[in-house]
Amino acid sequence: MALAARRVAIRLPALVPGVPGVSRTPGAPGATGAEPGPGTGPLYRRAKRALLQVIEHGACAPGTALPSETELARSLGVSIGTVRRAVDELVADHILVRHQGRGTFVATHDAERFLFQFFHVERADGHRESPQVELLAFQRQRLDDADAAEALRLREGEAVLVVENRLTLQGRPVVHDRLVLPAALFRGLTEKRLAERPGTIYQLYQSEFAITVLRAAERARAAAADRSAARVLGVPVGAPVMQVRRTALTFGDKPVEYRVSVVNTARHDYVHVLSRPLRGG
Repeated sequence: MALAARRVAIRLPALVPGVPGVSRTPGAPGATGAEPGPGTGPLYRRAKRALLQVIEHGACAPGTALPSETELARSLGVSIGTVRRAVDELVADHILVRHQGRGTFVATHDAERFLFQFFHVERADGHRESPQVELLAFQRQRLDDADAAEALRLREGEAVLVVENRLTLQGRPVVHDRLVLPAALFRGLTEKRLAERPGTIYQLYQSEFAITVLRAAERARAAAADRSAARVLGVPVGAPVMQVRRTALTFGDKPVEYRVSVVNTARHDYVHVLSRPLRGG
């Protein structure tokens, strides 16, 4: 039996002065989402920011169903069309997800989301699967990496957690990951807790530390395997590999993780889809 959607009442500021709690009539002046009001930018963008604020501050937890578009429009004092456009963008940003016949929910991190949004390695013939992750190292130390410090907006010498993983696909080691995490954001994270997590690492961040990774900025380059990568991936030192530097970002583009991935591309490709739909499924 399907469970009823868990919905919460949320408090939102009216965005149009003089019409708190009143939805504009579709087709009326300003119903396109560009009507004037407090704040800056088109009205649908301000509606988007208002929704982002309640999600970021925990009023709508991951997995929670949003109120209906009619209720949101009434709370914001805007048209349903304006709300729909704001929600469309949040769906495209993977912050919300639509479930046919059930409503719109705050997105949660799960294996499927990780595979299609954040894991871009697949076999050369297009076969894609979730990797098997082996924890190789976990330690707390002082930050001594200038690139990580810049990416995480930290000072060298600040406390960080450093994690090393080996990712295996089709029984072959393909990726060597080295993650740097600000210790202040992940208080209580231990090697045991990380190794025994039931889901993906981003699911762990979200469920246990209230940190939702929304997107990642990446830079990729050709490289030669150093001794550490060669040992982990089982390739000769100097073998051609791809190096990917990723900064994972949460609300407000705040960095929460810096990751350097070394990918053995002998049998696998790094694939990134640049376009995205405006509406979720």
